Parts: sequence; C-alpha cells; structure tokens
Amino acid sequence: MSSNKKGIMARIKDFFVDSKTELKKIVWPTQRTVWKNTGIVMVMIFIMGVFVAALDAGFLKLLSMVMTVSSGK
Repeated sequence: MSSNKKGIMARIKDFFVDSKTELKKIVWPTQRTVWKNTGIVMVMIFIMGVFVAALDAGFLKLLSMVMTVSSGK
C-alpha cells in the first residue's frame, strides 16, 4: 500500500467529520414554514383522493353500463 493512502479508520473518521461539517451548512426551515408546507401537502392529498375517488366511481359506472349492454339485459 502506498504511503499517501489513508487507512480505513482514518477515512471513516473523515467521512463523519465531513458529514458533520455539511450538516452545519444546512439552512433548516422554521417551524412555521414546516407547518405551512405540511398543511399544503395534506390539502393536496385530500384533493387528489377526491379526484381518484371520482374517477373510480366514474369508471365503475362506465363498466357496469358496458357489462349491462354486453349481457343483453
């Protein structure tokens, strides 16, 4: 092994030191921003749920109409 390579333990230590340094650079959102974004996500989930439920009901109605026509009733 060449003399300019670090050992595995030194590389692991460097990894954690560098990770800690990078974590200090992060600009964390405020609690108000987190709650605001959480509210937006919850509203969008509700809207998409209603949309998917409406599509499901529509396709179910369409399928029942097709099945009724195909059975000749």
